[in-house]
Amino acid sequence: MPHSPDQLAHWLEQEATQKARLLQGVGPGVNSVESIRGLTGLQIMQAILQGQLHYPPIANTLDFLLMEIAPGKAVFQGTPGPAHLNPMGSIHGGWFATLLDSAVACAIQTMIPAGRAYTTTELSINIVRALTPQVPRVRAEGHVLHCGKQLATAEGKLYGPDGVLYAHATTTCFVFEMVARPA
Repeated sequence: MPHSPDQLAHWLEQEATQKARLLQGVGPGVNSVESIRGLTGLQIMQAILQGQLHYPPIANTLDFLLMEIAPGKAVFQGTPGPAHLNPMGSIHGGWFATLLDSAVACAIQTMIPAGRAYTTTELSINIVRALTPQVPRVRAEGHVLHCGKQLATAEGKLYGPDGVLYAHATTTCFVFEMVARPA
């Protein structure tokens, strides 16, 4: 996680580029099994990043987006805003959880072979600092620890452009054979 005084400007530039790419792409939605058949998890994630496959609609609802993908790694960037506040005036823990779950689970997806899928079976989050809309952006970065035939684990961190850690998480995902969804 490199940090410099210009980190926020760099993040905002990357975000603008990614939003433009997604606006030119297929948009939000759910990808059919047929549209991803034969693709590895990494290929699926790369296609989502490039706007060639649908990105999940929840990204619009909670104001975050996929920024980077690599084998065993996924990075999401989010904008904590007033719509995400809890009654105490800070960002709701569910927002932290969704951003971190996306990062750690998608990191695992990058390691999944074609014809296989996964689902989160356990997610553990430690929120170590309150987050408010005064923090302009945060990133959730997930890294795979283990990816086996049936179980995969990953860890993630949610941090600001100044390097401040807001939360960290671990996940366990169940890996299984992909089956077609009924129409």
